[in-house]
Parts: sequence; structure tokens; C-alpha cells
Amino acid sequence: MRNPDRNLSRLCSGRLLRRALFLLSFLLSSTVGAQSLRIAAASDLQFVLPDLAAQYEKQSGVKLAATYSSSGNFVAQIQNGAPFDLFLSADDAYPRTLVKAGFADAESLVIYAQGYLVIWLPPDSPLDLTARGFRTLLDPRIQRIAIANPEHAPYGRAAVVAMREAGLYEQLKSKLVLGENISQAAQFVQSGGAQAGLIARSLALSPAMKSGKRYELSGWHFPPLWQAAVVLKSSTNKDVAKAFLEFLKTPEARAIFERCGYSAPLVSLSLESAQ
Repeated sequence: MRNPDRNLSRLCSGRLLRRALFLLSFLLSSTVGAQSLRIAAASDLQFVLPDLAAQYEKQSGVKLAATYSSSGNFVAQIQNGAPFDLFLSADDAYPRTLVKAGFADAESLVIYAQGYLVIWLPPDSPLDLTARGFRTLLDPRIQRIAIANPEHAPYGRAAVVAMREAGLYEQLKSKLVLGENISQAAQFVQSGGAQAGLIARSLALSPAMKSGKRYELSGWHFPPLWQAAVVLKSSTNKDVAKAFLEFLKTPEARAIFERCGYSAPLVSLSLESAQ
């Protein structure tokens, strides 16, 4: 005859085991969730951020999930509830906009790099950028010049400023074709949709484009592109996000930035001093 107390004991033990396994699974999934970061990243970062992510994951175990677009588009998405932890902009103005609107943490605001703008031509272009510099763009063989849309892309605004400072904007504006972001502008000229582009140096140094011709625009052409980051108030991983921003200041991260065409920031940033 079966012992009903023993059967009841087994049943209770099975329920306890299942409950323990459920709780363990929940705790593990929560830990994994806490060790990942969702990053809204300016599209000029698409060749540097993967290297930074690999180095950081090796050191910390934290995984980075990056989405790339123009900085201005991200501001609109974040204000409409997009679920990101960090915003890495191609300028410092858009992060300040989010801070002032109450969507980002003012104390986390930091410049992580200085970006640069270059004129880029395909490697088989017959034109000599070295000889003519900016005025190469006036050549009739250049019928289209790709830039990022200045309405929401910092590199696009820098391109317009540079053309104005060079006194060439009125002559060149009819040639301009606008990419949704700086990455798309680079794709236009790389694919032959444009004969020249004003693009981020980081993209010009990428594996697919480093064989092209490039002309470095000097400091007088446009204001410095201080690229800033900020932790979003909606983030559930604020401490992890702040730790990643600290990593961006380390010698290892700086070396990766410099290899990819950026330089270390020469200024510190606060909400007041950046206004």
C-alpha cells in the first residue's frame, strides 16, 4: 500500500524545485538585462563603436547594443519614448537639448571625442585634391556632392558652414545631394551616386573607403565637432551607462578613437559652459 504522506512530500518537493528553478531563471535573466546597454549612436561611430564594445565587453562583461542614425533623429525618438540607455551624439548641442528638456542626466554630460570633416573622392577620380583643395569641388566633372542633411545631422551642418567659410556655398549648393545621415552621404559617393562628398574622417578611414582621396578641412573651415554623450533618465541601467562613459576616457579607448580618425577632447563640458 502506498504511503500518502510520502506522495505528498514528493509533490511538495517537486513544486519547491520548480519554484526555485523559476526564481533562479528570473534572477539570471535580470542580471543579464542589467549587464547590457542600449546605445543611440551617431552614424559616424559605426566603425569605432564595435571596437570599443569588444574591448569593454572583454573587461566588464557588459554587452553593447548600438543603433545608428543621425543625432537629430535620435533626439526626436528619445523624446517620444525610444528605449535607450545612452545617447552618443555627433555634437554637444543635441545632448544639451535633451538635458534641458528633462530627458537626460545633466551630470553625465561629457565630450568623448572631437570629430573631423574631410572632402572625399573615389580612388579612381581623375581630380587632384592636393593641388586644388576645396576648389576641386568647382570642377564641372563633379556634378553631385554628398553631405548629410544639415537639418538633423551635425556633420551636414559643418559641411554647409565649411562651404560658406570657403566662399563657395552659393556656387556649390545646386550640386548638393543630402543623405539621411553622414553614413548615407558616404554611401552616395562610394557607390557613384555622387562624385565627391564632405564626410566624417572616421568614415573616410574605414576599410571600404580608406583607399580614396581625401582632403582634411582645417579648423578655420567650421567650428570644432565636439561629440558628446549623455545618460538618459529613462534608462534602467544608469550605473552601467555611467561606467561605460568612464571607460571612454581610458587610454585603451582613446587609442581606439585616434586609430579611427578622432582626437581626444581638448575641453571639458558642463551644461553652463557649453551654452
